Amino acid sequence: MLVNVTKDYSSKNNGETNSLKEVNITIKKGEFVFVIGDSGAGKSTLLKLLMREISPTKGKVYVNGKNLKRLKHNQVAKHRRNVGMVFQDFRLLKDRSVYENVAFAMQIVEKEPKVIKETVPKMLDIVGLADKEKAFPRELSGGEQQRVALARALVNEPIMILADEPTGNLDPKNSWEIMNLLEEVNKNGTTVVVVTHNIEIVKLMNKRVIELKNGEVAGDWINGVNDENSNFS
Repeated sequence: MLVNVTKDYSSKNNGETNSLKEVNITIKKGEFVFVIGDSGAGKSTLLKLLMREISPTKGKVYVNGKNLKRLKHNQVAKHRRNVGMVFQDFRLLKDRSVYENVAFAMQIVEKEPKVIKETVPKMLDIVGLADKEKAFPRELSGGEQQRVALARALVNEPIMILADEPTGNLDPKNSWEIMNLLEEVNKNGTTVVVVTHNIEIVKLMNKRVIELKNGEVAGDWINGVNDENSNFS
């Protein structure tokens, strides 16, 4: 939840437009939400606020009932373990296998080796990569790499998945495979927030859509029907 949130970068980055202005957004537990808007509209800022990578200039950001600005250092680390992140460029460790990339996310939070050994194969099976655990990122297609990234984001059972242009480097077939996986994750109760420029996917998936424009909420609608204030078409 964002309450009267303003994020102003102007003092640091010479008037950078990627900011938010008095934004109020409520995302309920278990929702699937698309965030759309032109470059510089504030989409990446929104994700960074939810991850607690940055704090608002004004206003409050709540996730799971907690005011993120008030979290102490160790609490911030715990919060980030509860939020899985998927990026357009995958961000896999190139010198580690598929298994090792997913396992690394569990090692960071100090899960027991036995738990890791049991959990990682199950997660790779869920994303359809059970036969690729020994492969390295360079040996995978773009779609396969993104599925590894999704497995890594999911392996610690986060309450929320934030996906920043998850289909930006993928062809239509692989794009739909990733979106179908995210939809299945959502059906199991995980909140999913997807930033995207892929309007065709947004239209066809019939989820809630939040449109940002110049740092403000220009539209908020559900089931593919935009409100009268939106420029989405």
